[in-house]
Amino acid sequence: MAGPKLCGGPVQHVAWSDLMGCTFCRLIREDTGRWVARGPMACAFAPLNPLAPGHTLVIPTSHYADLFDASSDVLAGTMALVKQVAVAMRTGLNASGVNILSASGPGSEQSVPHLHFHVVPRWVDDGISTWPAGRSEHHFSGDPVAELADALASGQHHRT
Repeated sequence: MAGPKLCGGPVQHVAWSDLMGCTFCRLIREDTGRWVARGPMACAFAPLNPLAPGHTLVIPTSHYADLFDASSDVLAGTMALVKQVAVAMRTGLNASGVNILSASGPGSEQSVPHLHFHVVPRWVDDGISTWPAGRSEHHFSGDPVAELADALASGQHHRT
């Protein structure tokens, strides 16, 4: 038997107690979001504190903690809705561009442990910047590009 379906689909890699406290799962379960779109794989809603008019959050309908937890199919379905929202921002809001922002994992400043993408409409001279202001102070010994290429080629998984 598949796990609970609080978010509208099977739950993956998550304790029941975590789901009960998930803000985004609760929005879906209680139908309290200000919905832009709702589908079987992904949904989109307005955040409480938008960065810009029309700022939208897109999440998978099922609970996945982050990018690393979600399957390729879930990511593809969620990103398809991200693109639809972005296109609607260009046509419906006359945005000249969009920023797509996401954080996954403890080192990323992820604020809600449910995979989500911020789609922020942008206009020339809108007065905001969503690009990092500085560079990471983390030092990596070796060649990070070569390590990435090797990990991708070998299908290597995260070292704990």
